[in-house]
This record gives sequence, structure tokens and C-alpha cells, in this order.
Amino acid sequence: MINFEFTEKSNFFSSDTSFLQTIQNIALNGTHLFFFFFFFSYFNSPDNLCSIELFLMAASAGNFYQDFDITWGDGRGKVLNDGDLLTLSLDKASGSGFQSKNVYMFGKIDMQLKLVPGNSAGTVTAYYLSSQGPTHDEIDFEFLGNLSGDPYILHTNVFSQGRGNREQQFYLWFDPTADFHTYSILWYPQRIIFSVDGTPIREFKNSESIGVAYPKNQPMRIYSSLWNADDWATRGGLGKTDWSKAPFTASYRNFNANACIWSSGSSSCSSTSPSSTSTSKNGGWYSQELDSTSQERMKWVQKNYMIYNYCTDTKRFPQGLPPECTAS
Repeated sequence: MINFEFTEKSNFFSSDTSFLQTIQNIALNGTHLFFFFFFFSYFNSPDNLCSIELFLMAASAGNFYQDFDITWGDGRGKVLNDGDLLTLSLDKASGSGFQSKNVYMFGKIDMQLKLVPGNSAGTVTAYYLSSQGPTHDEIDFEFLGNLSGDPYILHTNVFSQGRGNREQQFYLWFDPTADFHTYSILWYPQRIIFSVDGTPIREFKNSESIGVAYPKNQPMRIYSSLWNADDWATRGGLGKTDWSKAPFTASYRNFNANACIWSSGSSSCSSTSPSSTSTSKNGGWYSQELDSTSQERMKWVQKNYMIYNYCTDTKRFPQGLPPECTAS
């Protein structure tokens, strides 16, 4: 328990934004929060004690030693800076990858990435959630490298019960190699939202009512890898990897998971359908929807930066677009 007491009224709680920002800063600075109960109190008057309670359910932030295992690459994946930074490298012999120690069943996952700079043609940096097996579920970010001066392509996809084919691709409105940027996946039973630096770029809603499979029954780990895919990744395979530029390196920091951890067949969250009370305790992500401002921001991205949408590819689907594409 952490207890803060103030002998006079403080503007610390003057707005929800400042309060939540403080909690986020605690998380991003590496404090691990697992069902900790935070109790903040201050005095409005000598006779009146006001309390604010916040439960952070299965929230974790930031140490790669504790949260991830490097699973392949023979030393090409490295954890640095006391666990605050992870790098993956690719050379002609091998790429590298890592996976989360925890398995998740819904949550909001954030990771900051800085992608391979310069001539990254032929390389793919993948960051995704996935279960295992032939009928696996998967939620993908993939960053397709390109020639120097040409933009990266951000490739997104959603698999359910082993079936994907739900690709949307985007250019980014910044250079993703110059600095770290936050890539987020919000996943719960009603929808999946992909965001970049807090701006939503894609929403995939649960359309089981019209026969569309949705990933909600299989817990998933977080995976990431850097690998050579010059047979398809850049200009359909025309852009080949220039191995004279190797090693290629992508960097990761500030992982944060506000999520339900799955262990021994049960979830760390109290229910798969939390009440409004428990929803507020896990930060509201379990029922988060895009407000009008967020919807406008997503429309802006899709109008200006989307370069492929399976839902408009009539040549690919001559018998008719997938049903979720035409649902209102």
C-alpha cells in the first residue's frame, strides 16, 4: 500500500488528466504494478478526509528482463540499460525475436519502437499478439522496410481461428526510424483498436452476429521479431535486402500492459465480463469506445495514409466483400 497524505488541499487532483498522467508516469518509469492498491488521501478541512481509490488490475510496466524472453537469434537480441531497452538485430545468418513471459486474455498493450534506419528494404519488424496452433488467433503490427528515402509500410491484420486475410496498410505521418513511437493494441470482447502515438488507425469490431469469427477464446502472448522477407516485403519482392548494410537493428522500450493475465486456465481479472465497477478499476479499457474526436482522427489517418484496405478490394473478393466490410 502507498499512502499519500496532505495537510492542506492540493491541486494534485485538480483534474482526472493530471491524476491519470501521474499514474502513467509511474508505470513508464519502470514501477511494476500487480494488483497494488493505491490509496491517496488529502484534507479538504481539518474535519473532512477525502479518499480516492484506484485499483490497477494486472498492470505492468517496463522491465524487459522480467517481462520477456529472447527466444531466438543466437545473441542478436539484447536487453540493455538494466532492462529498460531491448534491441533485435538481423544479419545474413539470422534474425532474432522475443516473446512475453505472460499470456494475456484481453488488455491494452503499449510498446515504443524505433525501427531499422536507412535502407531497410527486405526487412520486416513484427510486433503482435498470437496464440498457438493451426486455428490460432493473432493481432498484427508488421513494419515493412523500404529503400532509403521511401516510407515504411505499416501492415495490420487480424486472425481468428486460423483465418486472416483482413489486411490494412498505412504509411506513417512521421519518420519511425528517427525516434521512438508508441504502438498500441486494445483488445477486448467487443472490438480491437490499433493506435499509433495515441491516434487510432484501425478498429475491428466483433461481428459474430453475422457469422464473422472474432478472437476472444484463445489467450495470447506478445511476440516480436526482426527477420528477412525480401521475397515479398518490399515492392512485392523487387526490393532485396542489402546485406552490406547489416546488421539491421530495431529498438524497444516502455512496454506497458494493462491487461488480464491468463494462468492455469483462469484470468487475473475478476470476470470475463467485468461489471462497471471492475471496468473502472482496470482503467476503462474493457469497455473503451472511440469518441467523436477519436473517430475523426482515425478517419483522417485512413483518408490520408491508408494505402490498402481489404474491405475495398473487389478484385480480390469477386464473389463479394467479407461481411464485416459491409456491416453498418
